[in-house]
Amino acid sequence: MTDTPRSVRLTALPAGQPFDFDMTPDAQTRDALAARLGLSALKKLRFRGRLHPESRRDWRLDAHLGATVTQPCAVTLAPVITRIEEDIARIYRCGLTIPEGEEAEMPDDREEPLPAELDLFAVMEEALALAVPLYPRAEGAELGVAVFARPGIEPLRDADLKPFAGLAGLKRRLEQ
Repeated sequence: MTDTPRSVRLTALPAGQPFDFDMTPDAQTRDALAARLGLSALKKLRFRGRLHPESRRDWRLDAHLGATVTQPCAVTLAPVITRIEEDIARIYRCGLTIPEGEEAEMPDDREEPLPAELDLFAVMEEALALAVPLYPRAEGAELGVAVFARPGIEPLRDADLKPFAGLAGLKRRLEQ
């Protein structure tokens, strides 16, 4: 990994000064991260950015995540290579608390409570996990259609279940 530390103690940073970071994990770290995220491979990964003081005690993180991931196709299981380029913005607020309960709503999903120590590697891992496609598809991969019905009965298809499918059939009959 590069010289940037995995985590940064925000109170130890010079007051009023931004902190630049650049993380490029080595192959062993990328392999471990790929295994945790369920990826076939993680060929490239770079997380670079800057921590800016937002106020006397609050900090803002502006960063860019670049990665090349390989995943199995959700349909064919063929390897799918995806290039990820994401801009990341987070605000760490002193005194911010996370509301409790299932229906709790955060005012801004970029805001988080100010930690004593900011784990930059964890921020990178979370951003990568959110950016990875959930159901990657190889080029040309399509789901087949299974149609079942008893002999003599017209099978029900997806198009028949659409709200205006009945109107289309009615229109055809009226035009005849």
